[in-house]
Formats: sequence, C-alpha cells, structure tokens
Amino acid sequence: MTNFILILMLAGFPALSTDMYLPAIPTLCTIWGIPLAQANLSLVVFFVCFSAFLLVHGPLSDRFGRRPVLLFGVTLYIGGCLLCAAANSISMLIAARMVQAVGAAAASALSLALAKDLYEGNDRKKLLAYIGVIVPLCTMAAPTVGAMMLSFFSWRAIFLSQGVLALAALYGSFLLREPLDERGTGGVREALGRYRDLMRNRAYMKYAVSFSMLGFAFFGFIAASSDIYITGFGMSAQTYGAYFAFNAVALMCGSLLCSRLCVSFDSRPILLTSVSGMLLAAAVMFMLGGETPARFALPMFAYTFFLGMSRPLSNHMILEQVNRNSGTAASLLTFFFFVCGAAAMELVSLDWWASKPLIIAVLGFCGAAVPLALLVSQRRAGKATPPSAA
Repeated sequence: MTNFILILMLAGFPALSTDMYLPAIPTLCTIWGIPLAQANLSLVVFFVCFSAFLLVHGPLSDRFGRRPVLLFGVTLYIGGCLLCAAANSISMLIAARMVQAVGAAAASALSLALAKDLYEGNDRKKLLAYIGVIVPLCTMAAPTVGAMMLSFFSWRAIFLSQGVLALAALYGSFLLREPLDERGTGGVREALGRYRDLMRNRAYMKYAVSFSMLGFAFFGFIAASSDIYITGFGMSAQTYGAYFAFNAVALMCGSLLCSRLCVSFDSRPILLTSVSGMLLAAAVMFMLGGETPARFALPMFAYTFFLGMSRPLSNHMILEQVNRNSGTAASLLTFFFFVCGAAAMELVSLDWWASKPLIIAVLGFCGAAVPLALLVSQRRAGKATPPSAA
C-alpha cells in the first residue's frame, strides 16, 4: 500500500507544479513590474525542461536502479521549490523552475516505471486508473488551493507547500525497496541504444504513437479554452473556471469507471468502446458547431470522459509490449504524449478558417481515428501483439 500511495504522489508532481502556481502569476507581474508574457516564461521553461528530462531519467533508472534516480529527482525537486520561494526576480524564478522541472520529470517518468515493475494484470490496470483520477484532481484543485494560499500568505508559500508535499514523497522513496533485479550497463551510448531498441519495437511504437494522439483534442482544449469561453462566449473568469473543472471531473469519472470495469472485463473491448466514444463525441462536436457553451461543453465532456476511460488501459497495453528497460519505455511514452499535446496546442493557436471549437473537433476526430483503426485491425487479426524483448 505504501508503494501504491507513493506512485500516486509521484504522478501528481507535474500538475501541482504548474497549476498551483497559476493564481500567483498576476501577483508577480505587479510586484516585479513585468509583462504577462515574461512571467509566463516560468511556465514555458518548466514545460520544456520537464519534457526533455523525461527522456533522461528513464534510461538512468534502467542503468542505476529506480530508487537512486527517484531519490535524486525528488531531492532536486525540493531544492527547486526552495529556490523558487527564495527568488527575488523573474530571471531567478525561471532558473529555479528549471531545477524543479528536472526533479518533476523524474517523478513522472518513474511513476509509470514503478507501476510496471511492482504490479501486474488487474492490479496494474487499477493503479493506472487511479493515476488517471489523481492527475485531473490535482489539475482541478491546485489553482483553487493556490488562490486560497494567496489570500492568507505570500506567493512564496505556494512553492514551500510543494516542497513539503515532496518531503512526504522523499520519505516514501527511502522506504522503497529497489524493484529492478536486472540493471543495464554502460553509459550514454548504451542509453541511446535502449531508445534505438524501443524504436525498433514495432508493437510498442505503433501503440505509443497512436494512443498519444488521443490527447490532441484535450490539449487543444487546454490551450484554447479561455479564449473560447471568456472571449468567445463572454463568460467571467469564475464561470470559465467552473466549465474548465467540468472537464477535469469528466476525466476523473472516466478513470474511476475504468478501474471498476477492468476487474470484470477484458481490456480490449473497454478500450475499443472508449476510443469509439471519443470519435463519436468529436463528430457530434463538429456537427453542433460549438456555437453556444452547451453545444461545445457537452461533447467536450463526453470526449474527456472517454479519454479518462482509455488512458489507464492504453498505457497498460503499451507497457506490456516490453519485458525490460521499462523505465526508458515509460519515459518515451510520456514524452510522446506531451509532444502530441504541444503540437495540438500550436495547431489550435493558428489562424484557421474555422472557429476553435471546430478545430478541436477535427483534432479529436483525427486523433481517435488512428488508434481506433489499430484496435480494429488487431481485433480482426484475432490475436494480441506479444511482448518484445526490448
């Protein structure tokens, strides 16, 4: 149970690190007299460093073991929190956020690797489903908690509280027994070789890339939601927050339902149903046109619900394609998901002929069509892809 809680805590690091800090950005603009674009660099730099170091921590954990890399990453994260709290300029804060991002990447990558190492079958599916609950819960609650802390304390308290939470994860990491029996060898060349082997694992690659595309519409929604609801529909910031939380609840409900269904049913029918539901929700969103809040929010709720239902099982299926170097596999999987998300955010920000709700619908339809075609082809073949030695 201790390992179960530790993995859930590690999975929540990225969401807490970004969303809890959001309410403090206008305050920092006022205190330091900087434009919003400059303050937002502290978010952009965190995201870039986080994504890059996802690819580093996985091979390191395969080489040196999960526990040493986890202890290093969480300790570094705590140090980054303290540096953020001590920052007296935006430049210092951005540098501290880079340190924090490196530590958060270790926590995120190793949460999936530990799930692969310590749990099997339905137990792993349930754990991945609970991770699917924790992440949106953190996303939904973190801005509210951050705003409440600003009402009573300085903005520095937000980063100090993140450090305190990380101390609990550090304690759990000390209690963790090294789960990796067979470690890799060599240095950078061998680490790159592990990625090369994964790239040659056709089953892993086709599942990892295609199922990462399911995040297209969700990340596009995150990037465009404020413009759609506040600028387009004329909502207040408070009402927009409620609509945004509506989708976080959908993600949680989908993951919770998955945790119940995976005990009694096989993964593939559940996954086929959820991806089909996403395709249908995207089609309905496109037909309704997103001209009113309800016509956009309801199909988006359905899409996000089925996304939450699909992610635990798709992650489980992808990790089943490897028998070793699971740390590298988990890192590359998370990296693919964030790269697809970044691409969707950029696409939805461009000046298109259609409205943003329609663009999100197109992204959702295309992103669901590819994995659905893969699942249907596998079903017709009548067999699951066997795990590779990679």
